[in-house]
Amino acid sequence: MKPESINQPPKAKAATAPAVHLQTIGPEEAGQRLDNYLLRWAKGVPKSHVYRIIRSGEVRVNKKRAEPTTRLIEGDIVRLPPVRLAEPAQMAAVNSAQTKSRARGYSDKMPILYEDDALLIVNKPTGLAVHGGSGIALGVIETLRITRPELKFLELVHRLDRDTSGVLLLAKKRSALVEMHRQIREGQTDKRYFLLAHGEIVQGSGVMQLKFPLHKYLLPNGERRVRVDPNGLPSHTALRVSQVLKREDVAITLAEAQLKTGRTHQIRVHLQKLGHSILGDDKYGFEDQDKVIKSKRLYLHAHLAGFTHPRTGEKMRIESPLPEEFMAMMKGFEPAPENH
Repeated sequence: MKPESINQPPKAKAATAPAVHLQTIGPEEAGQRLDNYLLRWAKGVPKSHVYRIIRSGEVRVNKKRAEPTTRLIEGDIVRLPPVRLAEPAQMAAVNSAQTKSRARGYSDKMPILYEDDALLIVNKPTGLAVHGGSGIALGVIETLRITRPELKFLELVHRLDRDTSGVLLLAKKRSALVEMHRQIREGQTDKRYFLLAHGEIVQGSGVMQLKFPLHKYLLPNGERRVRVDPNGLPSHTALRVSQVLKREDVAITLAEAQLKTGRTHQIRVHLQKLGHSILGDDKYGFEDQDKVIKSKRLYLHAHLAGFTHPRTGEKMRIESPLPEEFMAMMKGFEPAPENH
């Protein structure tokens, strides 16, 4: 399933010239980063421009320069410079009947795993980005805002790669978002993934602790990549082998990865470094081996999220079963003997 891009219509002439605005941060906006606040406010403005006006000092918080990572608190006064926001014609195109129809189609393939007045937790399908951008008109967040217009506030608690499926948390209240981000920051959440990897991973006794430091960089075309680098950020994945499967001279391994840190592409790069890339990984995988076993997708699935409910304090454990594509792939192999 590939979200489609939409052609942007010509910009309509603005009725009034853009002007400086002073916005007072209320309780529902408090706690978020300045860059995230601006990206929501500046609909239709390129992300690069939003960061440029922050760094140039055109955006001020309480009359002072601020960083993109500055956390806003209730009562802060944010100076918003003159910026040409999306015109009505553009917004109408985004909310066209065709786009709404496509959003309903995506929504139908995204079952709700849990919902209350604070949280919305969905089972994200593979191939659907969590948010739009770079030619993608609709991601999870846009889809849900279109299909659930009664939700006045809806934000992603965390992200999943476009081709990763599984448990995805969204907050319906700013206070819930702030509390969930605190839990993630302080390592109080439990995020586990099922994966299928190339080859036989020999675990030995106990759980494998992968602690390869990771460094983010950009390819010449601007695409983001990550590599293991001694000077990179510390990262930690706990890997448990569930089953080794074999077919003639080909082996694959079903394993569970538990995130101890949440770096970009962390599990994928850790498995690559281990020499057992995830099946169907077009960035860090083995293309020739994927062709041999006919990988149909990235075989990485977020199957469990454990956390404390931001409103009730209840211990939560949300699970998503192993996808059908995993089961279909595994059926083509035989379990390896325990003592092979």
